[in-house]
Amino acid sequence: MALTVRPHCITTLLVALLGATAQAQSGSAPDSAPSAAAARARVSPLVDGRLDESAWGAAPPIAGFVQHEPRDGQPVTEPTEARILYDREALYVGVWLFDSDPAGIIPGESRRDLSLDDCDAFLIVLDTYRDGQNAFVFGTTPAGIEYDGQVTNEGEGSGQRRLRQQTGSGGGFNINWDGTWDVATSTDQRGWYAEFRIPFSTLRYRGAGPQVWGLNLARHIRRRNEQSYWSPVPRQHSLYRLSQAGTLAQVEAPGRQSIIVTPYVLASAHRDYTAAPGVDYTGDLGGDAKLGILPSLTLDLTYNTDFAQVEVDEQQVNLTRFNLFFPEKRPFFLENAGLFAVGTPQAAELFFSRRIGIDTTGVPVPILAGGRLTGKPGGINLGLLDIQTERVEGVVEPNNYAVARVSAELPSRSRLGGIFINRVTTSNTADYNRTYAVDGRLGIGQAITFDGYAALTETPALSGREHAYSLASRLATRNWQASATYTEVGEDFNPEAGFLERSGYRFVQASVLRHLRTPGVPWLREFRPHVSYRGYFDFDGFNETGNIHIDTHVEFANGAFFSPAFNFTREGLRGPFEIAPGVVVPPGTYDNFEAAWRFNSNESASLSVNGGLDIGGFLTGTRKGFYGTMTARYQATIAASLRVSYNNVDLVEGSFETTLVGMRFAYSFSPRVYLQSLIQYNSQAGIWSGNVRFGWLSTAGTGLFIVYNEQRQTGTNAGPLDRALIAKFSRQFSLIN
Repeated sequence: MALTVRPHCITTLLVALLGATAQAQSGSAPDSAPSAAAARARVSPLVDGRLDESAWGAAPPIAGFVQHEPRDGQPVTEPTEARILYDREALYVGVWLFDSDPAGIIPGESRRDLSLDDCDAFLIVLDTYRDGQNAFVFGTTPAGIEYDGQVTNEGEGSGQRRLRQQTGSGGGFNINWDGTWDVATSTDQRGWYAEFRIPFSTLRYRGAGPQVWGLNLARHIRRRNEQSYWSPVPRQHSLYRLSQAGTLAQVEAPGRQSIIVTPYVLASAHRDYTAAPGVDYTGDLGGDAKLGILPSLTLDLTYNTDFAQVEVDEQQVNLTRFNLFFPEKRPFFLENAGLFAVGTPQAAELFFSRRIGIDTTGVPVPILAGGRLTGKPGGINLGLLDIQTERVEGVVEPNNYAVARVSAELPSRSRLGGIFINRVTTSNTADYNRTYAVDGRLGIGQAITFDGYAALTETPALSGREHAYSLASRLATRNWQASATYTEVGEDFNPEAGFLERSGYRFVQASVLRHLRTPGVPWLREFRPHVSYRGYFDFDGFNETGNIHIDTHVEFANGAFFSPAFNFTREGLRGPFEIAPGVVVPPGTYDNFEAAWRFNSNESASLSVNGGLDIGGFLTGTRKGFYGTMTARYQATIAASLRVSYNNVDLVEGSFETTLVGMRFAYSFSPRVYLQSLIQYNSQAGIWSGNVRFGWLSTAGTGLFIVYNEQRQTGTNAGPLDRALIAKFSRQFSLIN
């Protein structure tokens, strides 16, 4: 289908439409939400976690926390008090987390961005634009870790939900973003204390002068599995329900520009045993720069981008006909990544930055240079990106990727936006791919939300159904959850800078869930009986995949969990499917029944387990499978885990087994110095892989990294495939701040 629409016409139309509605944003807190005030620090406090400076006495206390879990709205079991100061450079937050049983405090692992679900913790949420939908998150634990991320669309992302999948920037909370800030903690017989310093240059806000920001604060007391919030939020919503946050006033923010550069130097020794003999020794230079053009607008630049310090992907076993999803972890792409998220997370993402700089087989493609302009000038969310990749002989030609994204928040938790994405081969401009889309959300009260998008792609070699669209609805009350979705993706819909799990289908989904609390049973928290249906159909009405899911989640007071699910499944094959070497399933429709049970123990304990069991019919036969992870922790220093996944598939056409083993070990010398290893075996690929990383972190994920990677082939051709030793040092310099 040839398109005559020009991208600049779409951008102009959207900017005009959004500009007309931006002033009608509804970011104000509800009338019942609390308010807090900051105080100017005459002498800036020393960030040591002790909170013994006299400067803190000038700030009014922030108290009155109430439970979110297990009994929302009820008084907390332990008092918490916070105070907020600021100076010309930064915002300071001091927190007194009193505890009548300090021996019961669970510090968690001493590792950056560790999940805060299984330890004591404190979090700060700053809605600096006060739009009620987007925010920065900063948190820590008694171990003093740095935990940060960015919230988009109240933590619900695009709203196109999938079962048990709502992660990454498309899912509404991007944990992989790393900001520049400091935190320190201490503990004594009265409890524990946290002291934060968050530079204004790390935050984005409308402009200089007096600020009124959205604010919420949260505390976790893990031994009681208790969460408390400063601004109450009903338990059916999370801390990221920003439309119900409180406010922070009397902050005077600066308006000057900032320039931060992060150069790196790298040396490596690499041998590819399948390509050429000998070891390849290389060295390289490059770096990134961050320019604060306005308090609300940031330009990120990169040259000769390198991601050597990024942790390797965890291997996955694929028993389906469809693509696997691996999340983006590379630092350059992470700030404001949620701004570019349009589509269905992990199923039909229109822009997926992992497609840039990594080819379809996972081989890195050098990024020559690029830039991103992101922010919120004039109340409009703006994102522009341009990246140039290099040629890899025999693998890929040089390509340029350009993205333009605009959106705006509207009243009642609503929004409207559009995106244009262009990939073009710079050595042959006739080889290109374009994506055009509009998306939006409509909120009705606090309980009902509609999300949708419509998209077209343009690829010279394709002329069939190049469209995709989706409409999703969701109901969330204190006792009920329900959802329904319809999605259509044409067989020639081809977002080459995005991610498609599959193409050429119509998808329908519906679910209903009931929350049943058990206040009279102290060891049991909740039952969640629910039923759902998911079905994929081709354009002739053929049912490719169907699933009726019947389950009752059982959540225990200590965080343990059990899910005795049963599924009625359907797989429809139009053509033969080679599921394993020599095992080819013929065309047909296969209806089956399976048990799919999931569980975990109390994951805050020093020894915990989680896993699942799948037994039942599968295609023309049966499958028996299980997966599980055993994790051991010692204080905040040592953590080790063993992950095993096993499948025994017995089909009419043949039988096979798959085994995936992953062993992870981490030793933290301090919250910023660590040694980590990940060893994996995948029988499906016939590969052992090992990754060992030593990190000495500075700020915002910079520092010294020493990485060793190895892959080995198993079976008849056993032997090494690839080895690499990499040393990288990066440092952040503030030229203007």
